Amino acid sequence: MALMLGVDTGGTYTDAVLIRDEREVVASAKALTTRHDLAQGIGAAVEAVIAQGAVAPGDIGIAALSTTLATNALVEGQGGRVGLIAIGFAEDELDRHGLREALAGDPELVLAGGHNHAGAEAAPFDCAALEQWLRTDHGVSAYAVAGRFATRNPAHENAAAEMISTITGRPVSCSHHLSARLGAPRRALTAVLNARLIGMIARLIAKAEGKLTALGVKAPLMVVRGDGALISSGQAMERPIETILSGPAASIVGARWLTGAEDALVSDIGGTTTDVALLRGGRPAIDPEGAKVGPWRTMVEAVAMRTSGLGGDSEVQVIEEGLSGGVTLGPRRVVPVSLIALEDPEGVRRVLEEQLRRDTPHETDGRFLRAVPGDDTGGDTGGLQPRDAALLERLEGGVRPLFGALRTRAETGALKRLVARGLVQVAGVTPSDASHVLGGLTAWDGEAAQMALALMARRRTGAGTRLAESPEALARMIVDQLMHQTVLALLETAFAEEETDFGLSPDALARHALMQQGLGRYRGLVRLDAGLDVAVVGLGASAPSYYPAVGERLGCEMILPEHAGVANAIGAVVGRVTIRKSGTVTVPAEGRYRVHLETGPLDFADPQEAMTALEAALEAEARADAERAGAADINMRAERDLKTAQAEAREVFLEATITVEASGRPRIAA
Repeated sequence: MALMLGVDTGGTYTDAVLIRDEREVVASAKALTTRHDLAQGIGAAVEAVIAQGAVAPGDIGIAALSTTLATNALVEGQGGRVGLIAIGFAEDELDRHGLREALAGDPELVLAGGHNHAGAEAAPFDCAALEQWLRTDHGVSAYAVAGRFATRNPAHENAAAEMISTITGRPVSCSHHLSARLGAPRRALTAVLNARLIGMIARLIAKAEGKLTALGVKAPLMVVRGDGALISSGQAMERPIETILSGPAASIVGARWLTGAEDALVSDIGGTTTDVALLRGGRPAIDPEGAKVGPWRTMVEAVAMRTSGLGGDSEVQVIEEGLSGGVTLGPRRVVPVSLIALEDPEGVRRVLEEQLRRDTPHETDGRFLRAVPGDDTGGDTGGLQPRDAALLERLEGGVRPLFGALRTRAETGALKRLVARGLVQVAGVTPSDASHVLGGLTAWDGEAAQMALALMARRRTGAGTRLAESPEALARMIVDQLMHQTVLALLETAFAEEETDFGLSPDALARHALMQQGLGRYRGLVRLDAGLDVAVVGLGASAPSYYPAVGERLGCEMILPEHAGVANAIGAVVGRVTIRKSGTVTVPAEGRYRVHLETGPLDFADPQEAMTALEAALEAEARADAERAGAADINMRAERDLKTAQAEAREVFLEATITVEASGRPRIAA
């Protein structure tokens, strides 16, 4: 009997589950994710699930990991410092396509070189300028390399990567390794984000593998990709960008396994994000435009999913404008006050009591800072400005109140940079704190949550009145806002998948006054009714607390399956290894058919010969990667997309794209 271990490391909790023969959940467990040392949370969850299941660690045949770490990092703007080498780009392209915004001050170098659409060299590669730039220490953790038309000829990207490895020894992300599609700026962005995530994901995987080995689990570790497929841990460390939406993709696979649903919206609420996707015919759709996470549209194949910065640990922000005021949630995640109080109960409560005794409320009331010890958060200290380094040193050693922690206004920018690098965490009021006040949650420090909400309730609206009369009233306001924003996220996804064009964007349709009145079953001279005409599968540990009201508001069936709280961990281990490779045949001149390979362009005189050669090369690559990922009983499938035109009563070959897929179940460790 095959025993499988699934682990999901989320922003707040690490989940573990044991499944026997892909049919039965033997045991499940949760532990707090320990961002300063991920091994602690992983170890605690795995130890707990092994104890509950009463199994021997050596009997586990498959171990698989899904994680929201990469997704959360991009949503929150975190990750390591990177250097971008853009080959053959124009200087203004970095601004026009958002690359400088994504770099956020990290170093860049625009070099002469690149190729044209046929794979011919457009300009010589300026290796001397690259060598001179690399000899300067820019304090980066990894490099991203992107060349114009590198998918048609990767020679310049490969040359740059070799120089970087030789001179610096740092990891390199080449854009043509991450996507076979055209679109140099978006491939460059994808390479930048991949480089930014390398250190973070490498540390996570190393910690996970080390802890599993220490616990006696001998099975090699698999990792969930953003499309729900499994890859080896080594492949995930090479291309961490492919793990964005890993956790959400695993949740879709888990939702299907738990419910057998054919057509439904799946909504997974975590600590940082809410992820919504559509199951149609039992299968999630792959986003044809590439995965979009936060503000970034990448070229990564992933489940078509809308991710919003809304979760149990979303920052509660006060709306002080207007007469009535109110609150909004996210997109930033903060540590709940009730959770950070567990680290220093007396100190946190003492600060909250002192702030409650003050007559005048302050916007920093109930907010705390914590330097994250060690280097396991995905942030690194390379390239810190002196002011940033000084503030980080001052915050080390415990929980500090935000009020008074910053000595000058200039340190506000330093704090933002430290948070973005994952070196400092901010604590504040969250929906999790509201749930503690209302009694829905009891795991953390409810007294600290009560005081933090009392402080926020004293804040004034535009009319000069209190935001809320009591902590309980504010807690209900926060939970209602979470329900409202969840409803909007579900409606946006539904409208995005509708075949009918309603003339407005999905977010505008979801927020339209007629839609909102219809959800409230408006009755006047006109009758308005609106809602979802498909079931919703609610996942996440907090789904039972929030989602029944969401289903009632949308007038739809709300499915809350058993084990919904560990659906990601279940989906991690019941997936398949799937490797896809794509390539192109072009026509640079009449009678010449060019195959674009990793080794460079190769010309043929016959289109069928060219396509056969390309398909064979792609099959070899896909099979090798699938075997390296640990797949057994590999099945191969190939698709050809031909573009032709009619000219003088004959069909003319223009271009062909060939996609090869290798798929199989992971091997069971003996």
